[in-house]
Amino acid sequence: MLTSLAAGVMVNNTPKQNMNSDNPEITITGTPADHFPDAQRAQFCGSNNPKSTPFVKEFAIPTKCTNPLAIATDYSGNVWFAQTNTGNIAKFDPTTESFKEFNNSLWPKNGRSMIWGMDYSPDGSVWFTDESYDSIWQFTTQDEKYHRIAFPATGDTLPQKLKVDGSLIIINDFTGNKITFLDPTQTADNLKYLNLPSPVEGSVTGAFTIDSSKNVWYTNWIFQKGGVLVKFDQEGYRNALANAKGDTLPSLDHIKVYQLPFDLLTPNGIAASDDGKIWIADTSRSAIFSFDPATEIFTPYVTSDPKPSTYGNATGIIKSPISRPYWIKIAPEGQLVFNEQTSNNISVLDTKTDSLVEYMIPSKNPAWGDCEPNSDCGLAQIFDFSIYKNKIWFTEWVENNIGVVDTSVPLPFAIDLESKDITLKPGESKATSFIISSQKDIPQMSLIVSYPDNFLNATSTTTSPFKLDSAPKSVDVLITAADDAIPGTYKILLGSQIEDISISKYVTVNILP
Repeated sequence: MLTSLAAGVMVNNTPKQNMNSDNPEITITGTPADHFPDAQRAQFCGSNNPKSTPFVKEFAIPTKCTNPLAIATDYSGNVWFAQTNTGNIAKFDPTTESFKEFNNSLWPKNGRSMIWGMDYSPDGSVWFTDESYDSIWQFTTQDEKYHRIAFPATGDTLPQKLKVDGSLIIINDFTGNKITFLDPTQTADNLKYLNLPSPVEGSVTGAFTIDSSKNVWYTNWIFQKGGVLVKFDQEGYRNALANAKGDTLPSLDHIKVYQLPFDLLTPNGIAASDDGKIWIADTSRSAIFSFDPATEIFTPYVTSDPKPSTYGNATGIIKSPISRPYWIKIAPEGQLVFNEQTSNNISVLDTKTDSLVEYMIPSKNPAWGDCEPNSDCGLAQIFDFSIYKNKIWFTEWVENNIGVVDTSVPLPFAIDLESKDITLKPGESKATSFIISSQKDIPQMSLIVSYPDNFLNATSTTTSPFKLDSAPKSVDVLITAADDAIPGTYKILLGSQIEDISISKYVTVNILP
């Protein structure tokens, strides 16, 4: 049922206190590590020193156990990030490789909050969300001061992602089931906002994106039950509002709703590309989806499977590991960038070439996997990233690091497909191949053959792992559509990987009626 738009005034600007009780299992250090019992500190505060690969470099945050989360870059390339355990904003200068942390005197003593959203505004302010105290914060970089704005709390509220859009700040209220637009230039005593309620009752409101026509796209979904993609014509709405008589608000004719595919269950991240498509990250599987508003067709793009070093499987309990794409953004040159939470990857999808490069983050915390003792295994919990030119900056929530992926570094090998498109009838199989080539020997590689649905299958007779020398290697693949295959367009991922990086390309499979 569609509910109406609402406007209101925020009033409470005093955060609640969150006091920890004494705990004999906590050794007091005077650092943010005191949020955790001694036995949990390796799990949440970091298990090792920062590491590097040819593509990734990590940097340790000076203060221990800050749990860095939201991150943004400014117009000069400086990196700003929020600390879950302190409420502080920190700055990293990539030129000097130095940190500066700014104490938030307004933050409640012993308080902690999952700060999911951050953006840098043209006036030099860093804006960020705060779920524990239902707040939006502004850090003004010129005078290094914090300002708090109470978020319009209605029941179970969780301000999550945030974007500065002109004179407005847009926030999704994840559990409050709404999108909020606020104008921060007004005084705190008379701060007006606009709430856009979600069309699905009992759902959560996922992240949002803004397309080239200023439409706001976001998702509503119910855990493990699916949901909808929503398009809000904010320009049309504001024009109608300006012409409305009295204080009446226009109807919700400015909202259009699209049903999500039945197998897209956890649509967290969302982004709008220059070609008008909407991209959605599904955290319940190993895929992101494209949506074409012109045809109203969703197409899944699978990732590679997680490497064993991310989950370990020491007990054998993990049968079907998945990568769990979480957030997704558009790079300056149009590529899609997304984090794969349980693959410990930052990934770049070039939609023009249908190629996928997945960069492995070297730090791994074994407490977040089924890992053998003292093994290089686990996850850093990469929950946010920001793009500046050819650099992708990210936070490691449980390793107390920030890091950077340098996408300008040449790739160590290349993938070339025999055919980019294959057409199948249900029950039919076709053979194809791809070439792996490198200018130097690679002692150990493995194949990537990933497909999105149970009625599609792709297999290869090439044995993994294998050695690649300077001569190109051809890999044969057999693609089969089951008898009950559903007609449509699908993407199969073919490629190869080493520990630090995975490189693949998509074959488009068209299944006929």
